[in-house]
Amino acid sequence: MDTVKKILTGGWKFHYGECEEAWYKGFDDSSWEAVTVPHDFAVTAPFSEEYSSGTGYLRGGIAWYRLSVKIPEEYKGKRISLVFDGIYKNSYVWVNSYFMGKRPYGYSEISYDISDRASFGDEPTVICVKVVHTDISDSRWFTGSGITRKVSLIVSEKVAPVLHGLSFNTAIIGKSGDKPVAEVNVSQKIFTGVSDVGKIRVKCVVYDNKGLSVLSMEKGLEKSEDGISTVNFWGTIEYPKLWSVDEPNLYTLDTFIKIGMEEYLADSQKVGIRTISFDPDKGFSLNGINMKLKGVCVHHDGGCLGAAMKKEVWRRRLELLKKAGCNAIRCSHNPHMPELYELCDELGFLVIDEAFDEWENPKNKWHQGHNVYPPKHWGYYEDFPTWHEEDLRTMIRRDKNHPSVIMYSIGNEIDYPNDPYCHPIFTKMTGNNDNNKPAKEMEYDINKPNMERLVVIAKELADIVRDEDPTKPVTAAAAFPELSSKLGFNDVMDVVGYNYKEHLYAEDHMRFPGKPFVGSENSHSLEAWNAVKDNDYICGQFLWTGIDYLGEAHGWPIHGSGAGFITTAGFPKAEFNERAGLWGGSGVGAGAKAGEVPTTDEAAAAVGGATDGVAMNADGGAQCGVKLWQPEISVDGDTLENAGDIGYLYQLLITGAGDAEYRVEVSGTGELAGIDNGDLSDNTSFSSDSRKCYEGNLAVYVRRLGAGEINVRVYDAVTSEEKADINI
Repeated sequence: MDTVKKILTGGWKFHYGECEEAWYKGFDDSSWEAVTVPHDFAVTAPFSEEYSSGTGYLRGGIAWYRLSVKIPEEYKGKRISLVFDGIYKNSYVWVNSYFMGKRPYGYSEISYDISDRASFGDEPTVICVKVVHTDISDSRWFTGSGITRKVSLIVSEKVAPVLHGLSFNTAIIGKSGDKPVAEVNVSQKIFTGVSDVGKIRVKCVVYDNKGLSVLSMEKGLEKSEDGISTVNFWGTIEYPKLWSVDEPNLYTLDTFIKIGMEEYLADSQKVGIRTISFDPDKGFSLNGINMKLKGVCVHHDGGCLGAAMKKEVWRRRLELLKKAGCNAIRCSHNPHMPELYELCDELGFLVIDEAFDEWENPKNKWHQGHNVYPPKHWGYYEDFPTWHEEDLRTMIRRDKNHPSVIMYSIGNEIDYPNDPYCHPIFTKMTGNNDNNKPAKEMEYDINKPNMERLVVIAKELADIVRDEDPTKPVTAAAAFPELSSKLGFNDVMDVVGYNYKEHLYAEDHMRFPGKPFVGSENSHSLEAWNAVKDNDYICGQFLWTGIDYLGEAHGWPIHGSGAGFITTAGFPKAEFNERAGLWGGSGVGAGAKAGEVPTTDEAAAAVGGATDGVAMNADGGAQCGVKLWQPEISVDGDTLENAGDIGYLYQLLITGAGDAEYRVEVSGTGELAGIDNGDLSDNTSFSSDSRKCYEGNLAVYVRRLGAGEINVRVYDAVTSEEKADINI
């Protein structure tokens, strides 16, 4: 049987609050709320000043999810895996009343083998998930709460590839005679601990984008004592189509397993052929071509959608970033949803994959406004000693085959001065976010942790990375290299990353002549870009940030950070074309002049994919428009039967509407998923069906719940006059 993967999107039941018996399969959840997953219960409640400014004045709490799914009888005896892409946080999972395990980190993929706990045929398998996020001041940005990423059920034969057991690497790109060739290495870990099977053969086939086989390799596989065997292949692909930021060519790698006369497709993944290099004097090269990383840092939220983001929303954002000349993404400051990496592969973005924002000691977490003392100190540090290795290995195993991923960051601003690490060679230390820090906290304190400890931890983390994937460099985003670089922190890194330290580039390039440097976090200033452009040895920069995000708020009523040049609603700001001018992007609007503010209609058209909309009158009779942004439909199933495109988010862009307020009504087989205007001071609940435009713009998200037509009506919220009627 070929491996089957089904996405569990619909049919979930949700309860906010404790419910001690909800783990029990026979529990009556008929009164619970019906939701689709991904789901973020933080953004479904009102903003409140009583919550943490750091996480956007939105709630946390305890919540439960339950799902009943029928698994066909024919799958009995197969390997059944339940995979969560991310649950924020402290998740506890039961299947048919059996406790499967827990995971503290809210950004890690979680996988459980439920083969001997699942039910088959007419008897449903009941999945129960408890989420505990009561320490809402646990982060410096919005985290979300709940099953915030997709859930999958994977059904395979007992002899099948281990989840993320594949490694695909380009060893060399060269020539054989007159023919360009690429030598590739394929390694695949296979579950072989099955006593009643005969000889096993593994075949790996690489297909181009037209479905034509360009490489086929096959060999026998011996069983191992621990039940997992590894097969290695070396092969040559002629006339390879290389993956690059301008031509992101992808191949499909299929793994077939043969046992006797039976052959089945066990795994299928997208891969890319490319080489990367980091030179201490020449910077970064892709496929032997030197280039600058023109990057932005991004957090994981989607404005009104919270952490329950979807691939279709990220696609619109990334296509707009391309127009700014952006070619790189830093996943701040945690592993992001897998769909983002898939899109970076498809669209041609280079990625810094980042694991942690703190290690074994807590950072300051602002809860009454940025730099407003006293802070709180909840966070991942409580779980780091026990879970850091598994969380880091999980990230690398999941992401290592993406051609877009070029570096692994083991930490962000871990060396922030006196937060809490310090050292006697600096009697007084200040950082870039210390405006209101009490003077005593800026002074060296022998009772605080010594920064020399960070080098020990960094070495351990770097060794884990190199053990899992030796083909990519290790980096970290240093906040205070004035101290940490003197203690050996830079020595651990393959690529040295500095946050806002352009003034140290020349000096530290001389101090560390064998190390490549990158601006892992930078301001939007011209000076910061010139420091990269004018110095070959700097690989690139990553602006803080590309897109506005929730949390890290400076105080009520602001609920997010406006650091980006794109709003949370996905519209370009005034700076957008200026950045495009610096980075060589096309910009948006007629002429795309640097520094010129695009009109709202131009901003909507710029993201591409928008179908013809409808014209409507805003206040004062001015014409505005509603455009349906629909580049493609991806199919998600919510049970083992195909449920169509349940969960798909349609994006309706209202532009040119001044400050009008609109109410949205959705009927048919859809529901309103949220309305965002990009105004970080507008604390209208994200669950509201109406919102004012901001700079003439609104983004309306409509979620599909089943097959059939969806009707969307837009009304003037004041007069109730119908402004638009759209069928999807």
